[in-house]
Amino acid sequence: MPDISPDQDLDLSFLYEIADGSDEFIVESIGMFLEQTPQLITTITDALANGDWNEAALASHKLKANLGFFGMPISQATIQEVELDCKAGAENPAEIIAKFNQVKTLLNANLITLKQIREEKLKA
Repeated sequence: MPDISPDQDLDLSFLYEIADGSDEFIVESIGMFLEQTPQLITTITDALANGDWNEAALASHKLKANLGFFGMPISQATIQEVELDCKAGAENPAEIIAKFNQVKTLLNANLITLKQIREEKLKA
């Protein structure tokens, strides 16, 4: 995965489309993402550290769906690689961890942006 800035991997068009003008829906959706994503990141981090490839694959799968919903196709594709590599027996753990760390870096930046968007919507 090349160096990608977070703003190149965050497109909320789909969220806004299905929200159909409802700021409440956007706030609730972002709130759920902000709650669930750090938990999934922690689960994957711990699973990778412990060599629990099945747990890492399961949590990566859950995270993958959320990333698609929030318009993060680069992170979504990379976490899918993590998921598939873990399911395949984790032949190259260092590569899996490197891919996950790239996703984590982008996600942490996007979480900050999403918090800001949520706050702005709450004030509106």
